[in-house]
Amino acid sequence: MIIIKDGNVFCKDNHFHKGSIAISEGIITDTVYSDAQIIDAEGLYVIPGLTDIHFHGCAGHDFCEATTEAFRAITEYEAQNGITTLCPATMTLPENELMRIMRAARDFGKFAGIDLEGPFISKNKKGAQNPDYIVRPSTGMFRRLQAESGGLIKIAVVAPEVDGAMEFIGEASKEVTVSLAHSACDYDTALEAFRRGITHVTHLYNAMNGINHRAPGPIVAAVESEGVDVEIICDGVHVHPAVVRNTLRMFGDDRVIFISDSMEATGRPDGEYSLGGQKVIKHGNRAELEDGTIAGSVTNLMDCMRTAVRDMNIPLETAVKCAAINPARAIGLDAAIKPGNSAKLAALDKNLNLVWVMNGTDIIHTEKIPLL
Repeated sequence: MIIIKDGNVFCKDNHFHKGSIAISEGIITDTVYSDAQIIDAEGLYVIPGLTDIHFHGCAGHDFCEATTEAFRAITEYEAQNGITTLCPATMTLPENELMRIMRAARDFGKFAGIDLEGPFISKNKKGAQNPDYIVRPSTGMFRRLQAESGGLIKIAVVAPEVDGAMEFIGEASKEVTVSLAHSACDYDTALEAFRRGITHVTHLYNAMNGINHRAPGPIVAAVESEGVDVEIICDGVHVHPAVVRNTLRMFGDDRVIFISDSMEATGRPDGEYSLGGQKVIKHGNRAELEDGTIAGSVTNLMDCMRTAVRDMNIPLETAVKCAAINPARAIGLDAAIKPGNSAKLAALDKNLNLVWVMNGTDIIHTEKIPLL
C-alpha cells in the first residue's frame, strides 16, 4: 500500500482540498493499512493523470506508424509528461492502411480508444489532411474499422455537409461519439447534425467556418446545442488566449476539452517531420506544411494545460477539469480521484512543474518522490 500524504488533491467536486490518498495495487482505496509506504505531497498539487483524446504522435513517432516501437515510444513519452490515458487520432488514409492501424492498436492493448479523424471530411476544410484519401461517409467502412480495432474507436469525425453525412451521423451516433470536424458547414447544417446525433466538435475554430454576425456557423450552433462538447488546442498557436477565455464563458467548463493535437515532432528538435505522409517543418512551437498550413501541434497536453494557466489566465481548477476530467468522460471513462478508480495521478509543484507521475502500479520520476 502507498499513501500520498497531505497534498492539495483535486477532488471529485473539481476543487483542490488538502488531503491524502490511499492506493493498493494500483487502485485508489478508502482502506488504510499500518505498513503503508508514505509519499510526502506537502505543497504539491495532486491531480488526475491527463487524458488526451486527440493527438497524432510525439517523441519522433506517429500513431499511424502502427508499430510496437512507435506505440511504446508514444506511451512512454506521454506518461513521463503526466498524460496517462491516451486516445490517439488517425489521419485521412486509405481503408487498408486504417485497417492495419486498427489491428495494431488492438493488439498493443494500452490505448483507451482511437479517434477516427478522417477520411469522412470536406476537401474545402482539409487542413493538414491528405485530400487524395477523403471519401464519402460510410457506415460500412466505419463498422469494418471498428470490428478490426476490437471496439477501440471512441470518436468518429465527419463533415456534416458532405454527401451521405447525415445518414452516417444517424447510424454511427448509436455506436460511438460522432464529431463535427474539417467542415465548411453553415449554422443550419450544423444544427441539423447536432439534432441527428453529433455530440462533439473537433479542435474548435480550426478547419471550420468562424463566427460572423450574419453567418454564425457551426461554433454558435454548438453553443446553442445542449450536450455538445468542444475540443480546443491551448498551445498558444492554434487559438488566441482571449478566444480560449471566451470559449469557456460561452460553453462553460463542463463542455470544454483541452487536447494537444500533437504530432511526431513534439518533444523533438526543430527540423523536418511527417504527418499523414506529408512533409512538416517544425520551428519553435509551430508545425507547418510546406505551404504554411498549421499541421497539428508540437506541444503535449500537460504543456497545453500549463500554457492555459500561465499565459491565458485560465484558473488551474478549470484547466485540470478540461484536461483530465472532461476528456475522460468524453470516451466513457471516469478520471476522478476516488476509491475504486485506477491510481493515475500527477503531482505538480507551485510553479506547475511535474514532480512525479503515478500510472497504476508504475511510479515515474521516483528519484524526486520524498518518502516518509
